[in-house]
Amino acid sequence: MGSPFSFGFFTAAADVVPSIEIQWLASVFAGIIFSFIVYRLTATFSSRLFAGYRKLTSAGKVEWNNRGFSTFHAIFASFASFYLLILSDLFKDDSQENLVVNRSSTFSNSVLSFSTGYFLADLAMVIWQFPALGGLEYVLHHGLSMFSIIQSLLSGQAQIYILMVLFSESTTPFVNLRWYLDTAGLKSSKLYIWNGVALFFGWLIARVFLFMFLFTHMWTHFDEVKEVFPMGFYSLLVVPPVLSMMNLFWFWKIAKGMVKTLSKAKHSE
Repeated sequence: MGSPFSFGFFTAAADVVPSIEIQWLASVFAGIIFSFIVYRLTATFSSRLFAGYRKLTSAGKVEWNNRGFSTFHAIFASFASFYLLILSDLFKDDSQENLVVNRSSTFSNSVLSFSTGYFLADLAMVIWQFPALGGLEYVLHHGLSMFSIIQSLLSGQAQIYILMVLFSESTTPFVNLRWYLDTAGLKSSKLYIWNGVALFFGWLIARVFLFMFLFTHMWTHFDEVKEVFPMGFYSLLVVPPVLSMMNLFWFWKIAKGMVKTLSKAKHSE
């Protein structure tokens, strides 16, 4: 009988355990393939279920479908990150003898590789449709995300901080729903208003408070952070602050939009 092994997200039996690099590549390709599968499924179901979708321009349909697979990845990434950071014992104090910055697992590697596949697919579409799906800030965001994830995968270090940042993707479904409702002409609906409120508080928690916790954790564990290889160490000092400033800028815009929407709703009563 073959011995069981974890191959990305799939478990199979084989006589030879594949190298960790093959597992990473399998998960990266899984991320790319799943992204395009969800892209096509979004197009298929939307054309049948939403009359407004059929009226969109070609560029509008591309963005609609693109937001479908970004929502899929966001749900997957946020749940996987929450499990690894909170529910599992991987990063809990005293759960292992090695430093918290040196901890990783087959599952955490698969999660990060899968997300790399998503970011590659989404970045390709952003560049292909540039600037329709997002400007330079999206290219910067995706580029920094992939750079940090790949470094963490190759070194096996700092995955706790990469997963914290990845959890911030939990706000993406609210951002996408806001765009869907706006495109469908439902900006005056209660769902649009409540989604805006949820986006505000979700962003505050996942992209403001969480980054404050990340910086605090890095400070209190700085003796361990200094053990990260040089490029990774300096990346930890640069990339999270850059992403945090981008998040604060977008949070300011979200707050302005929520106040404007609530004011309109109050005056229309």
